[in-house]
Amino acid sequence: MNILVCISKSPDTTSKIAFIENNKVFDENGVQYIVNPYDEWYALVRALELKETLGGQVTIITVGTANDDAIMRKALAIGADEAFRIDADAKDAYYTAYQIGHFAKEKGFDLVLTGKETINFNGSQVGGMIAEVLDLPFISLASKLDIVDKTVSVEREIAGGIQVVEASIPIVISCAKGMAEQRIPNMRGIMAARTKPLQIVTPVSVEELTSYVSFVTPASKAAVKIIDASNMDELVRLLHSEAKVI
Repeated sequence: MNILVCISKSPDTTSKIAFIENNKVFDENGVQYIVNPYDEWYALVRALELKETLGGQVTIITVGTANDDAIMRKALAIGADEAFRIDADAKDAYYTAYQIGHFAKEKGFDLVLTGKETINFNGSQVGGMIAEVLDLPFISLASKLDIVDKTVSVEREIAGGIQVVEASIPIVISCAKGMAEQRIPNMRGIMAARTKPLQIVTPVSVEELTSYVSFVTPASKAAVKIIDASNMDELVRLLHSEAKVI
């Protein structure tokens, strides 16, 4: 089983978020990046589980600069066999998907896995776009994945229940919660990751279809008001006139 896992970086949830250049550019100063949890915990770990059961190889890929090498090393430490970095800024979902799709076209991957989305953009677009570039079927938001022979069986949560989908490989699948459990790199994996080559790929020319006009941070939360438990009338008044929920 030859599996490609798409990896991206996201700011650690404790990072302070700010913007510069008239709110058009994310300020990366002092920001600690992590592997996007949906990519790491679900897509990558499930790929490794499949490799352990069925044999084969797990390759990781990202679109990014040398600043992304650390997250690639983290994925290698968890157990990935090969790593490729397409040497370009991930400008938007289409640009990223096209670069990955172009790379994967002639590689003969049986399975391409992505996280369902990144926690900083929440777009859920890259997986479907990669499938379009590769002209492959796509299943989104998978919470369970099994493979028997050349057939994948996927469960995905839908309104009111669970949907079971079957398809033939090769295929692209985006992974959601439930797909696998987080793995912590052990010392052996960390040491091995230092010697595994991180291969750099030259990007292809792609038309940029989007641009960022500006970013806006959420409004600050108002101060909490404490209402005495015996003062029900005041609580009802505030819920009606200020919170406007009744």
